[in-house]
Amino acid sequence: MRLFAEKPLKRSRLPSYRAEHFPISGPAPWLDLPDAEQRIRSASLTTEQAELCRHWANDGYVILQQAIPGKLVDSVWTNYEEAVASGKIRLNPESSGDGDPYPGRFLDPHRKSGLFCPILKHPKITAALRLFFGHEPRTLQTITSHKGPEQGLHSDSIHMTTYPIGYLAAAWVAFEDIHPDSGPLVYYPRSHRLPYIFSQDVGITVEDFKREGYVKYRDNYEPYIRKLVEEAGLEPHYFHARKGDVLIWHANLVHGGSQRRNLQLSRKALVCHFYAKGAFVYHDLAASISKKQYMGTCLLRDREGNLFGPKRWLPARTTE
Repeated sequence: MRLFAEKPLKRSRLPSYRAEHFPISGPAPWLDLPDAEQRIRSASLTTEQAELCRHWANDGYVILQQAIPGKLVDSVWTNYEEAVASGKIRLNPESSGDGDPYPGRFLDPHRKSGLFCPILKHPKITAALRLFFGHEPRTLQTITSHKGPEQGLHSDSIHMTTYPIGYLAAAWVAFEDIHPDSGPLVYYPRSHRLPYIFSQDVGITVEDFKREGYVKYRDNYEPYIRKLVEEAGLEPHYFHARKGDVLIWHANLVHGGSQRRNLQLSRKALVCHFYAKGAFVYHDLAASISKKQYMGTCLLRDREGNLFGPKRWLPARTTE
């Protein structure tokens, strides 16, 4: 991989894969720049593209209504359920209380089933990401869920970070109409303009994470983010999506899972994380390189389980 960062990255000189050890380098994403509005006006964009860029620059997210056709959504989820029933995909129990009938989430289902590929490569999603990044988008990580995870407020950047910073986004795809009591996704418009907060900023060391896992993340990071949002006076929005709707958000947008007021209600969804081709990806909290950036994005197995994609990842050429 040849990086587009203005300063070359020499991985051998990094004490660890933590944000504080990376050089400060551009280029910054064009819609993150102070003169984004002027750039939008001077770019050769359609009216629809300009409006998407303006919303992204100002609020840190866009909603693509009914972007994924209902038949495709239904087909993909049906085959996902078949993969679960057959044992190709195994979901762990993750009860949120008495009467919770739904299993836990599953990481990277697109590496188990090629059926997710039409969504990950859907032209409406990839076109928006290409517009926001200024580079080709590449799939990094996916997560499927039958229910709301009630996850604490966070920015994706502490989990998945790019060099140069800011070249990451996520797309949340609704596989059914989302009920307000099911624990819908909560997000804070304009929070992408808040400072990036990394592990060092909240006193989480590499040793802390290796020894205690997410203990200090919950104790230090999540309260810090809640306070940051409150002090900025930002208000929560809830994604009461219709089937096929897609919410795409900026790398630094604060979001989480709201309370599940009715445990009987499902919230079937796929979240897809993307990075810009040519950016280097690492995990600040875990202090590790993201090997997934070097693997085939889509996909390793067909419906019968036969391998047909790249089987190995190769180190990037990250020096000059």
